[in-house]
Amino acid sequence: MAENNNQPRVINKSGTLKMTDETAASRKQKDIGGRPFDRRNNRRRGQIKADVAPKEFDEVTINIDRVSRTVAGGRRMRFKALVAIGNHKNKIGVGVAKGNDVTSAVAKATSKAKKNMIEFSMNGETICHEVETKVTGADVLMKPAAPGTGIIAGGVVRSIIGLTGVKNLISKSLGSTNKVNIAYAVVEGLRAQVPRKDWETTKAKADKAEAKKATKKEAK
Repeated sequence: MAENNNQPRVINKSGTLKMTDETAASRKQKDIGGRPFDRRNNRRRGQIKADVAPKEFDEVTINIDRVSRTVAGGRRMRFKALVAIGNHKNKIGVGVAKGNDVTSAVAKATSKAKKNMIEFSMNGETICHEVETKVTGADVLMKPAAPGTGIIAGGVVRSIIGLTGVKNLISKSLGSTNKVNIAYAVVEGLRAQVPRKDWETTKAKADKAEAKKATKKEAK
């Protein structure tokens, strides 16, 4: 008995039944797990772009030096990187590390900077008070400035302060020009900041001195 189909049956060379164009267009391809396969999302593994979350910290490579060490058989060349990271608020960190190439040195220095991060106090968009810090031969003086002054500082100090929320600052490097020591001196200066509410006035110091004297008299 003849079949009354609207379209004729098409048979492949192998003898199997071939789908019509309409049937093929209506079907969805599926992957090995049975999920519908979308050609538009069929990108290679290397081409898939993950959703990149906004970075909490920005990093700046302040300096890269090529260093050498004499070993048996010749000199061993390496790279030393100085990196600073900050969140443009009140967190900052500095790290120094060596590596066989620039990329590894920067990566190690960034990791160290994250581990050694500090949180410091601010007074609006400037530091709380004047401070002078010394690290080995480096001597850095930092002073608060009025709004609109900007950052008046040298290269290393400017790079580090630019990663914080400090917008107005006056700074002067008085000692060594070693960039690593200057960077650590800046960090120590920021660490030493004390909020205005915690300042010790002359009266408070006098009261402390009197309390110490009274304690000594009672002990005698």
